[in-house]
Amino acid sequence: MEQVKILVVEDEVIVARTIANQLNQLGYTVIGTASSGKVAIAKAFESKPELVLMDVILKGEMDGITAASQIREQLDIPVIFLTAYGDDNTVQRAKVTQPFGYVIKPFTSKDLRIAIEIGLLKHNLERDLRENRDRLATLLNSMSDAVIATNEQGIVTFINPAAELITGWKQADALGKDISKIFRLIDEVTETSLENPVTKVLRDGQVVYLDEFTSLITKNGSRIPIGDSASPIMRQPGQINGVVVVFWNLSERQQAQLLEQALHKERELNQLKSLFISTVSHEFRNPLSVIQSSVELLEMQGENLTAAKKHTYLKRIKGAIQSMKKLMEDVLFMGKSEAGKLECHPSSLYLEEFCRELIAEFTTIHHSGSEIIFNCHSDRTDACMDEQLLHYIFTNLLTNAVKYSPEGGNIFFDLTCNLMEKVAIFHIQDQGIGIPEADQARLFESFYRASNAQSIPGTGLGLVIVKKCVEAHKGQISINSQVGIGTTFTIILPLNYIPNVMNK
Repeated sequence: MEQVKILVVEDEVIVARTIANQLNQLGYTVIGTASSGKVAIAKAFESKPELVLMDVILKGEMDGITAASQIREQLDIPVIFLTAYGDDNTVQRAKVTQPFGYVIKPFTSKDLRIAIEIGLLKHNLERDLRENRDRLATLLNSMSDAVIATNEQGIVTFINPAAELITGWKQADALGKDISKIFRLIDEVTETSLENPVTKVLRDGQVVYLDEFTSLITKNGSRIPIGDSASPIMRQPGQINGVVVVFWNLSERQQAQLLEQALHKERELNQLKSLFISTVSHEFRNPLSVIQSSVELLEMQGENLTAAKKHTYLKRIKGAIQSMKKLMEDVLFMGKSEAGKLECHPSSLYLEEFCRELIAEFTTIHHSGSEIIFNCHSDRTDACMDEQLLHYIFTNLLTNAVKYSPEGGNIFFDLTCNLMEKVAIFHIQDQGIGIPEADQARLFESFYRASNAQSIPGTGLGLVIVKKCVEAHKGQISINSQVGIGTTFTIILPLNYIPNVMNK
C-alpha cells in the first residue's frame, strides 16, 4: 500500500524531528518540515502532501491557523493541529479552518496515528461527498426537466437552468426565497390559486402530483401549463430535510394534442362528407329511377293505359317525389344543425291532442299494415314545446317502427306526464326485427345503420335528427331492443309550463 505523504509544520526544531521520527516509525512518509506559516504554504504548493500536521503557534507574521486556512482553501489538503494550546479561544479560531483533527501535546504515537487515519478518512469522505454533489449538480443542470429544491422551511436552495427558463427566475435571485414566491400555481379552469406542492409535502410527508389543467405563474406574470411532482428529501425515516420539485412545460404537448385532435376531426369530417355524398347520391338515384321509368311507361303506352295502370304509375311517381322531398328535408335539417342554427321555439300545446293528430296524419300518408295504438296515462298534458321539432321526433320514430316491423304488427305509442318531476315521458314500441346490442351504442351517429338493416332502404339520418331535436328540448332519449322481439324508444322532455296560459 502506498505510504501517505505528510508535511510537518513546527517552529521547534527538536519537536519537529521527534514528530518526523514518530511518523516514519508509523509507516508514513515525511516530505519535509517547515518552521513558519509562509514556508509551510510554499512547501505545500511545491510538494503537494496528502496531509499537514500544523502547530497553532508559529514564529513570524503568520500563525498556524492562518497558514492552515490558506492551504485548505487553495490546495484542499487536510490539516491536523498539533499544539500545546487547548484554550477555548484557540479552539474556536481553529474551527474556522475546518481542521480534520486537533491533538493536544504531549501525545503518543498511538494518538498521532489515530488522529491521522481519522483525518484522512474524513477528508476522503468529504471529497467523495463533494464530487457526488458536483456530479448531481451537473446532472440536474443538464436535465431538460425543471428542478427546484428547498430546505425544510420551504426556502429555495437549488434551481436548475430549465427551471430558470420556465419560471423566469435566475438562480441568484431565487436562492434564499420562499418557494411560494418562485413557484405559484393556478387552476386553468377555475382561475383559483392552488396550494403549493412543497407545502403539501412538508405537511403530509408524501409525494405530491399536480392535477390536470394546472398553470405556473412566471416572474413576469405569464402562464405556462405544467406537469409536476414534488418529493420529500428524508434525512432519516420520519424526518424531512427538504423537498425537490420536478416539473415540465406542457405547452408544446398541449399544442400537439390540439393539433392531433384537429387533424382527427378533419379526417372524420372528410370521411363524413364522402359518406354523405355517396349516401345521398344513392338515395336520390332510387326515386329518380322510379320517376324516370314510370314516365317512360306513361309515354310509351299513352292512351292504351287502363285507369288502374295509370293510377299505379302516378302513385309510384308521387311516392318517389315524397321520398326525395323527405331526403331533402333531412339534409337541410342536418345542415342547419351542424351550422349551429337549430333553434327551439316552444309554444303552448296539449301533448295528447298533438300525438293523436300526428298519428292520424301519419296513418293517412303511410298506408302500412301496422296499427298504431296510442295510450295516454295522464289527465293533464299541457306543455310548452317546439311543435315542429316534436313532429320531427315522432314522425321519424314511427317511420322506423313501421319500416322494421312485420306486416300487421302493432306499434304502441304511450304518453305519461309526470307532474311532480315536470317531465313528459314518451314510449314508442314496435314488434320488429330489433337492433343487435353491438349496434345500439352507434345508432345516433350520422349515416350509421344497424347490421341487420342494411338491405332495408334508409339513410341513417332519422335517429340523428331525433336526438338533435330531443337535445334542443334539453331532454333525453334511450333505447331498449332485442333482436327478433322488437325495439322501444323512450323520450323524456321537460314540460316547461307557462303559468296561467293553460288550465285544461
